Amino acid sequence: MSKSPSASPEFSVREFFARFPDEQACLDHIMSVRFGGTSMDCPSCGSVGVTFHKLRERRVYACPECRFQIAPTANTILHDTRTPLVSWFYAMYLFCTTRHGVSGKELQRQLGVTYKTAYRIGQQIRDLTAKAQSFDALLSGHVELDEAYVGGRRSGGKRGRGAPGKTIVMGLISRDGPMKAVVIPNVKKDTLRDVVLDNVEGGSTVSTDELYSYNLLTGDGFKHMAVKHGAKEYAHYDYRSGETFHVNTVEGFWRLFKASIRSTHVQISSKHMQRYLSEFTFRASNRERVNGMFDLLVGAL
Repeated sequence: MSKSPSASPEFSVREFFARFPDEQACLDHIMSVRFGGTSMDCPSCGSVGVTFHKLRERRVYACPECRFQIAPTANTILHDTRTPLVSWFYAMYLFCTTRHGVSGKELQRQLGVTYKTAYRIGQQIRDLTAKAQSFDALLSGHVELDEAYVGGRRSGGKRGRGAPGKTIVMGLISRDGPMKAVVIPNVKKDTLRDVVLDNVEGGSTVSTDELYSYNLLTGDGFKHMAVKHGAKEYAHYDYRSGETFHVNTVEGFWRLFKASIRSTHVQISSKHMQRYLSEFTFRASNRERVNGMFDLLVGAL
């Protein structure tokens, strides 16, 4: 199988528009991803190896023998959209090639659409990033856990844990592997335990900070070590296992996420927080194949 052009780290804007110059190129690509191309056995009349041809003025391909029709965009976020497919593809491209995300206003400027349309496109692509991730697979190996307090307007008062108006989120990242992040109602022991058991393979090595609620992990069969941030400890080397325990990787994700909210999105409501978490964990989980993310998004349509 030939390597996809978008798997190359040199998937530049110029190469993007060379690959997807018009509506037909985008539609052909969706047809290829969802149905394996235009040459297939007709599911209606049973004709073998026929080439479906596109109907004029419609996003539909038809069998040359019986006129059975296939709509590549049916049951996707592109179904019945009046926005050009090139604009949708370019919006997905932007989501894949930025570290800090894409705001609705930026999509409005780049795509030349109304803000309402740009905002809707952004939210639907964020939903697509969730669909493109394999949330059923458990994290394994050495997993870092850390909760964070995100959003809300602050004018003086308490910071961090217990700060008012914040959304509590929990991140789990397998070192050199995928990441997950979820909105949680609190940081009580039972809440954190459920998240860990649902997302981390039993017996895995787990690094956390010194939050008391994490003390449950050893009893559940995990190899757990906590770093004591209150004592200025940010990494702990275990001589017996030869492993270094820290939560620097997941904390780095939270720094990027919070900086992106401040700079790109300004503010995110609790209602939509999970969408943005899915977007950022999608990029974090595919950080070694940044430009291949585009094909993953198209494949999740």
